[in-house]
Amino acid sequence: MDAANAVEHANAWFNANPTLIADFVQIGADGKRTQGRLSVLKPGRLRFEYASPATLEIVADGTSVAVRDRRLATQDVYFISQTPLKFLLKEKIEIARDTKILGVTMDPKAISILIEDRATFGGVSRINLVFDAQTSALKQWTVIDPQGYETQVMLSNLDLKTRPSADLFKINTDRFN
Repeated sequence: MDAANAVEHANAWFNANPTLIADFVQIGADGKRTQGRLSVLKPGRLRFEYASPATLEIVADGTSVAVRDRRLATQDVYFISQTPLKFLLKEKIEIARDTKILGVTMDPKAISILIEDRATFGGVSRINLVFDAQTSALKQWTVIDPQGYETQVMLSNLDLKTRPSADLFKINTDRFN
């Protein structure tokens, strides 16, 4: 498989899967490891439910993404288009058109596509998407934000059949108690 075919396989995987439920492990720029459950319902809806003791919650409702910290009682809201999450949330994606491809690497186990997104909040982000070489399924991604901080998300136990409840994707605009 060449680089162009690898990108086409990635596009096909994203576009064929309007729903996704998976377990995730996230490693932040500080090396801190958190885990939880990811739910996606395209277009535009996503929820990262972090397991305790983490206090974060990230919810996209189709228009906005809210990052809520229960411990600090804060909530920051961004447009989806300002976040590197849009590659997971677009109804139809064409990686080469929607981003700048910086490189494609392949080995017997994985295909990695490094992309650059100039539309993220705060400047240019780079995202390394990693797909299973056999199934083309998304296995992980690493976001390098405009400040150079890396956040890695690894997926497991992918469920592409179950449709997540729409209630998961409501941004809570109530004031914190």
